[in-house]
Amino acid sequence: MAKKKKNISKIDVLTLYMDFVIENKQKPTDVDDFCENVDLDVALFYSHFKSLKNVEKTVFKELFKNSIEVLNESEEFLSFDKKNKLISLYFTFFENLNLNREYVLIALKGCKNQLKSFSALSGLKKHFIAFVNNLDLSESILPIDGLEKIQRKFVNESAWIQLYLTIQFWLEDSSESFEKTDIFIEKSINTSFELIENKFLKNAFDLGKFVYKEKIQKKAN
Repeated sequence: MAKKKKNISKIDVLTLYMDFVIENKQKPTDVDDFCENVDLDVALFYSHFKSLKNVEKTVFKELFKNSIEVLNESEEFLSFDKKNKLISLYFTFFENLNLNREYVLIALKGCKNQLKSFSALSGLKKHFIAFVNNLDLSESILPIDGLEKIQRKFVNESAWIQLYLTIQFWLEDSSESFEKTDIFIEKSINTSFELIENKFLKNAFDLGKFVYKEKIQKKAN
């Protein structure tokens, strides 16, 4: 009987989980069975994670956090403007996905085109939105007094949907070195920035604010 692994770290558990998924071509469904298969003490598993779903979420979160750490080590990245910081993040994160593509394809199997079922990416979403928040896109690109919270939420959710759609595109990409995904990233982010920087959009927000003040607030008074 194989000896149970001891003094194992959180990252070690993630590695065991990913290796299991790749080797068996499917995700484990029971903690006891998983631990038995990888010679891991069940109590040690629960010292790091509450469930297998929690492990799955953490994998994507760690891939994203690693991308941020790599970028922050670059002085060039720190000097980039907002758009190029976002593009750099995309390229770095998707390079991490490429390196782990076999695992990701299995982990996200059946999740395509099901936005609400993408629970595996909830940890990733939280950290991605934190990154977008730090860029202050809503503050610098849509400076409309009195609508800061609405603007920030709109930008954050729009940015997340864009990342989600890019992941979907990448899952289906069969081009060499995933060059089509690279093109999709550049075009979609450039288009997004052109849209929110467009004066027509700003004027539309200004008009909406004016109508709100004239119609809604007057009625309230």
